[in-house]
Amino acid sequence: MFTFSTWGMSGTIATADPDAEPFARERLAHWLEEFDGTVNRFISTSELSRRNRGEWTDVAMSSTFDMVFSAATYASQITDGLCDPTILPALEALGYDRDYDELARDGSRGGATPSPAAGVAAIQRGPEGLLTLPPGVRLDFGATAKAILCDILVSELAPSGGVLVEVGGDVAVHGEGPTGPFVIGLATSLTITGKEPRITLSGGGVATSSRSTRVWRSGDDTVNHIIDPRSGECVHGSLAVATVAAPNCVTANAFATAALVWDDMAAYHIAQAGHAARLVHEDGRVEFVGGWDRSEVAA
Repeated sequence: MFTFSTWGMSGTIATADPDAEPFARERLAHWLEEFDGTVNRFISTSELSRRNRGEWTDVAMSSTFDMVFSAATYASQITDGLCDPTILPALEALGYDRDYDELARDGSRGGATPSPAAGVAAIQRGPEGLLTLPPGVRLDFGATAKAILCDILVSELAPSGGVLVEVGGDVAVHGEGPTGPFVIGLATSLTITGKEPRITLSGGGVATSSRSTRVWRSGDDTVNHIIDPRSGECVHGSLAVATVAAPNCVTANAFATAALVWDDMAAYHIAQAGHAARLVHEDGRVEFVGGWDRSEVAA
């Protein structure tokens, strides 16, 4: 097992076969470089930044960009548009216009009034991989990139045996570890206490979304990175943390993000989709959904 840091988040890769670790490190380095060059909005030369500036309208999407864009479109479709890649103007209006570490250190330049997101239906995907963003429509893949990175790495490392990949609280798993199913701690904040509840997992994905992990001041308000695309405002509901288990990490992440927007209706929508979840409300009440293992214990 080894840990790493990327995009202001921590990550972990664990392989049942210790001999698989060098290959895991190589594939991680490859995909981090690939994602930075294509879908990192904080790198001015990335493909995403160029397309958001209205450039490259006559250049076909790279295979990596196409893959992440397709995953983001899928996430929007399965959540009725509530996990939406077109929320970038709203995030920037609230001040999230820099890497989060810089934003947290220096404070927000925001305070503008956000507006509803355009939605993926506004994006024109033409023949031969061309992509047209109408005026005012710009993309952010922050809700999807880390989840698809987990899924990709697990798929590449799975032939060597059991593997777990975690990035910023998103987890993908294939098979078991050297002593049985992988054990995953469910953190509700960026501070790890060692007393988090735990679950075991031997396949699929788990993702957690929280309103408290990325917060900053915007004008006179405290805001967070979970955006309701219908209004462009950040969410302030009774649901504080949502952890969802699904067949893959992209799906789990999409529903965990949308859950905080659905708020009191989150359990209904997650159950209707056939997934399991652990929902933590502001008053501390824990709600289990679907087949979530109620036997979780504190570490």
